[in-house]
Amino acid sequence: MPISIAVDGPVGAGKTTICDTVCKKLGILHLDTGAMYRAVGISALRKGVSTDDEESIVRLLTSGEVDIDVEYRDGEQITLVNGENVNGLIRTQEAGSAASAVSRFPGVRRHLVALQQAMAKRQSMLLDGRDIGTVVLPDADVKIYLTASSLKRAERRRAQLLEAGTDIPLEEIIREVEARDYQDMNRETDPLRRAEDAVVVDSSDLTFEETVERVLSLIKAAKKE
Repeated sequence: MPISIAVDGPVGAGKTTICDTVCKKLGILHLDTGAMYRAVGISALRKGVSTDDEESIVRLLTSGEVDIDVEYRDGEQITLVNGENVNGLIRTQEAGSAASAVSRFPGVRRHLVALQQAMAKRQSMLLDGRDIGTVVLPDADVKIYLTASSLKRAERRRAQLLEAGTDIPLEEIIREVEARDYQDMNRETDPLRRAEDAVVVDSSDLTFEETVERVLSLIKAAKKE
């Protein structure tokens, strides 16, 4: 029987990598909704449209000038913009900031939420993002709020950047993480918040493997009910 899983949490909580691993172990699909917003953000930048210009960004989407889609190839999510694989472009600091900016807009959210809901109806799937359990899949079988302290999230983000050859001071990344938290939690449309029936998983003092096992145990417990 199909199962729907909603995982929410702040930036840098490790949602993408943890959910990827969980889905591979369960043999179900993982829809990284944040990647879709990042795709919208970089599309706006490429088109020379300000990420503060809601009307123009929504027009790009609704006119078909920018078509966002997702495919699964060899167990990996491929995020497409007008048929182009943009996986290598959407994990930058710039793309993350652009995603946070455009996700404020009701028109952008309505467009992508409709796409996400349609995908989730077709098969068992895990969705992660900022408002999955509260807006996108309010009736999900399992709801998890994955978080960690701002320091831990910044340390993890800095390690990723160093691996990619970018050295940014930890203090600067902490400020950026906390600024993103404030923006995401205080936006007018669908702010980041924990669904009342979501289970909190705080990974501050957990290893990656321990976090994965904790999430898996919650899903397996729900499937037995």
